[in-house]
Order: sequence, then structure tokens, then C-alpha cells
Amino acid sequence: QVQLVESGGGLMQAGDSLRLSCAASGRAFSSYTMGWFRQAPGKEREFVAGILWTGGNTYYADSVKGRFTISRDNAKNTVYLQMNSLKPEDTAVYYCAAGLVQWAVTTGKYHYWGQGTQVTVSS
Repeated sequence: QVQLVESGGGLMQAGDSLRLSCAASGRAFSSYTMGWFRQAPGKEREFVAGILWTGGNTYYADSVKGRFTISRDNAKNTVYLQMNSLKPEDTAVYYCAAGLVQWAVTTGKYHYWGQGTQVTVSS
């Protein structure tokens, strides 16, 4: 069992930077692929970024590639999402997720979810 708690969301302006954190508790955190997803009002939850358990392999949705960076610190049981050059279309609730499938980009491949943190970007 893994419990995930996101933090770091807020109200931002276009062009700002923000870092989200996801603290994990439970066993074997370092064994999991970690992902960030987001869900805007009226839309489905979508993949944003993922990182394999080694931390050396990351992958991104095209919409955030070059602007967002995912990283993890297995010693601290924490995964981060650094978001730069924020745009209004980045407004959403951001969720952290953990799963055992490498390179997973769909919600069904992740077993554990946090409660989400709101990110709002104004123009």
C-alpha cells in the first residue's frame, strides 16, 4: 500500500513557475513508476509526466514537454513536478500517482492516487 499527498498548488500568472511535491508513505516507494496527471473542469484526467523507479528515465505529454520537469528523491519518498512558463491551459487539479507499469501514460496503469492539488493560471 502506498499513500500519496500532493502539495504546492496555487494561483499563478502566465509565465510563472511552480513546483509541486508528492510525498509518499508506505513500502517500496522506490519500486514504483510515478506519474503526474491533471484534470481540468469538464475534461478527462490526462497524463502529464512520468518517471521510472530509477529516476533516470522520464517521459512527458507533448503539451508540457520542454516546460515541465519531473524528478524524484527516493531517499525522501518524494516526487516533484517543476512547472515553468505556465499557461492558462495548465489550469487543473494535479494528481500524483504510483504504479508498477513502466512508461505508463493511462490512468488504469496506476494503482495509487493522491487527493490532488489545484493549480490555477491566470492570463
